[in-house]
Amino acid sequence: MADIPSTEPAVFTAGDTLQFTRSLADYPASAGWVLSYTLINATTKISFSASASGDDHLVNVAAATTAGWAAGDYSWLARVTKTSEVYTVGNGTLSILPNIAAVGVTALDGRSDARVILDGLMAAYKTHVAGGSGHVAEYEIAGRKMKFRSAAEILTQIEHWKTIVAAEERAERINKGQKAGNRILVRF
Repeated sequence: MADIPSTEPAVFTAGDTLQFTRSLADYPASAGWVLSYTLINATTKISFSASASGDDHLVNVAAATTAGWAAGDYSWLARVTKTSEVYTVGNGTLSILPNIAAVGVTALDGRSDARVILDGLMAAYKTHVAGGSGHVAEYEIAGRKMKFRSAAEILTQIEHWKTIVAAEERAERINKGQKAGNRILVRF
């Protein structure tokens, strides 16, 4: 069994056991202090508490519990309580990765936001080019007005998002220990 980490994780996968200890010299668990955590983002709030492990606080959240946690980026707050006293002892951010073992084949879109936007723009451009309506830029029906972007505007956005996706792909290759893929050509 691996050593139990002594700090909060920066990244965690839903469906895994969440386990770490916190040593708080000013608030030892043996003196009755209880450490609790709140994770929150725009749509979800998660709370859990640590148990005493001598003077330390042991966080041990079962895999069955974390399996239901929604993937996303969260802000977290750590607080200790003892009777009517409450003190904040830490805060930070945590990314919860999806529990891919529990999702269906079509339920997980592993693309980054930038890749999703780029793919949508490419589809919009193909639709615009293939549209046989003479590329109508604007129309109005019963007081409702619709204006479409020009092909040039779509292409500008495509180039912008291609740059962002390329940067993400370079970073991913570097994280995997591969070459960045940049080519520098020099003429002598």
